[in-house]
Amino acid sequence: MESFSLILAIVVVTALAFDFTNGFHDTANAMATTISTGALKPKVAVAMSAALNLVGAFLSVEVANTISKGLVDEAGIRPEVIFAALVGAILWNLLTWLVGLPSSSSHALMGGLIGATIASAGVGAVHGDVLVTKVLLPAVAAPIVAGVAAMFATRLTYSFGKKAEGSKASEKGYRAGQIASAGLVSLAHGTNDAQKTMGIITLALVAGGAVAPDSDPPVWVILSAGLAIALGTYLGGWRIIRTMGKGLTDLQPQQGFAAQTSAATVILASSHLGFSLSTTHSVSGSVMGAGLGRKGGVVRWSTATRMFVAWGLTLPAAALVGAIAEWVTGFGSWGTGLVAAFLVASSAAIWKISRREVVDHTNVNEPEPEEPAGVVTTAVAAVAPPPTAGAVSEDLTATIAAPVTEPAPSPAPAASPATTV
Repeated sequence: MESFSLILAIVVVTALAFDFTNGFHDTANAMATTISTGALKPKVAVAMSAALNLVGAFLSVEVANTISKGLVDEAGIRPEVIFAALVGAILWNLLTWLVGLPSSSSHALMGGLIGATIASAGVGAVHGDVLVTKVLLPAVAAPIVAGVAAMFATRLTYSFGKKAEGSKASEKGYRAGQIASAGLVSLAHGTNDAQKTMGIITLALVAGGAVAPDSDPPVWVILSAGLAIALGTYLGGWRIIRTMGKGLTDLQPQQGFAAQTSAATVILASSHLGFSLSTTHSVSGSVMGAGLGRKGGVVRWSTATRMFVAWGLTLPAAALVGAIAEWVTGFGSWGTGLVAAFLVASSAAIWKISRREVVDHTNVNEPEPEEPAGVVTTAVAAVAPPPTAGAVSEDLTATIAAPVTEPAPSPAPAASPATTV
């Protein structure tokens, strides 16, 4: 049985708190499109996602090993470093949740760990090759690959189902497929994101001397991490669900099915390879791809731009907070207590601010304001296949005015006969 110090216990509790925020922050990844299209009721969707997240946590430990054994040098890590890293990750998760932006919990955790490690042991304690190959490159590739796959999958879905489009049987089939694919994303989320917390707790146990170096996560770590992320998922991050489901684009069941299936494929493949992939990046990319794949679909690029900015800031912002927190914990027990108090006070303040405008399952599907089509959407629409010959769109007939026929000129009046004198 592992021996625990007070700081190690604090780290484990804080890690599970991060796992909880990861759950409600990333619920949108699995269920936003399913909720927005009406395939499942909001509370049913988050309950299903929570159960599958828990199951997924037991399927693999490859990503956990990437974090606990590969990203940083275990020899230069103290439990206080892990604690500081978690502070940076939790605060970034809460801030982005407050403004409804789907950012990466994975990258927040990575950033906090990198910043705290550099502050404690120097730049050399971070394995740059692992950071580039298993974190940064997947971060760039995931939304592109998932987006392109979802766009083509949407095109194929509409092409194959053209004859049955609009029928009740077709709509029912797509909704069933979307529920299945959303469940697959939830399962993939558990195998990928729950493992990150497993990895960080295992790293803390190694740093505190509770388990041997290069150990796999103990069973109690896997179970507690799975339960924490499942509970957070069940409570639902409704703000981010609304952004993902309604803020990026308006999805039909066919698009939701294509987006979820593409994202799940990318996430499961990355989990198998041990890449610490962001499910947020994958799902966001697939949602935008599905939006572009439907003829006439519009992606709201103002929302997407804010999301991209948040993605770019995640690693450095969490790293900065983690580094500052590590510097304060270096003053001893009172420094660690000060950082813990700051974390609790900041979290409470963010929660209080969020109560000014409550978003929950009752208003999560409120429509977003319309946005005109941007350059990318217009360009994609321009290369869409033309309508079949002889097919006349009702919209076109409504907008093209009928030709105006001028009345024929009336004949000139006949000249009156000359008056006979």
